[in-house]
Amino acid sequence: MKRLSPILIVLTVVLLVAACKPPATPPPDKLAEVLARGTLIVSTDPAYPPQSELVEGAQRLANTKCTSDQRTANELAGFDIEVTKEVARRLGVEACFVTPNWDLIVAGGWADRWDISIGSMTITPSRMEKLYFSQPYYTTPAAFFVHKDNTTFQKPSDLSGKRIGFGTATTYEYYLEGILEIPGEKFEVVVQNPILKPYDTDLFALQDLALGDGVRLDAVLTAQPTGAGAIADGLPIKQLGDPVFFEYLAAAVDKAAGKDPLPLIKKVSEIIQQMHADGTLSKLSQQFYGLDLASPAAPFDLGALKQW
Repeated sequence: MKRLSPILIVLTVVLLVAACKPPATPPPDKLAEVLARGTLIVSTDPAYPPQSELVEGAQRLANTKCTSDQRTANELAGFDIEVTKEVARRLGVEACFVTPNWDLIVAGGWADRWDISIGSMTITPSRMEKLYFSQPYYTTPAAFFVHKDNTTFQKPSDLSGKRIGFGTATTYEYYLEGILEIPGEKFEVVVQNPILKPYDTDLFALQDLALGDGVRLDAVLTAQPTGAGAIADGLPIKQLGDPVFFEYLAAAVDKAAGKDPLPLIKKVSEIIQQMHADGTLSKLSQQFYGLDLASPAAPFDLGALKQW
């Protein structure tokens, strides 16, 4: 029998060792999975300025780790986008974005299609049944807006029985239905028996309101910065009275994730607290809103929610 060459012997040994090597241990939890993958997959709204919006004509980042069905960071802009990019940077990973409908995000049961929501989601008891929340990264006042030509409505209570637009599955819908609960916040529902007009996103409701006084809507309930942004963009609308409630907005993860999501939301919460402490969130708020909406969220007692 012919003798095996030394090279063939070495190759045989290498193949045998490789075949006997145990398979790699899968990441034990969602945080470990994100770090191993090198990307944080984040759900956001593609049409909700100044929080988040698509950048027309933007090119994908070169050498991105994001998959072809995910948006890279330069394809979107806004406050939420910048917050997300900074959270991802401090995690040491790349932020990649997906844009599912809002009602799918707040419903939980994401089937691991994304890791986290950083999309101006208000903490509410009903949402806490399906999601874990981080330390809030900012607060927003909710206000009613009417067409600029309207002279009938003088205060929010004048909208009782009127057609009011809002983003579906939002705190604005829950407020109008009289079922909204916000931890740490007390408020009065001043609009009675409104005619509810849901929209996929608040911006579409504001655009319908801008068509004319009472043409499609009598008013829209949305975040005050969103309405102010629409006014700055030229929509003929105006704010009606003072804000009717304030909300704490936070990142959220799905309780039903395939891997334990608690290490991820706890780490993101820690990063958000750091961003409060070093002034990053206040600076971003000033950049996008012209005022500090972040600082009031810093002392929020996350432990009082008893999520874990």
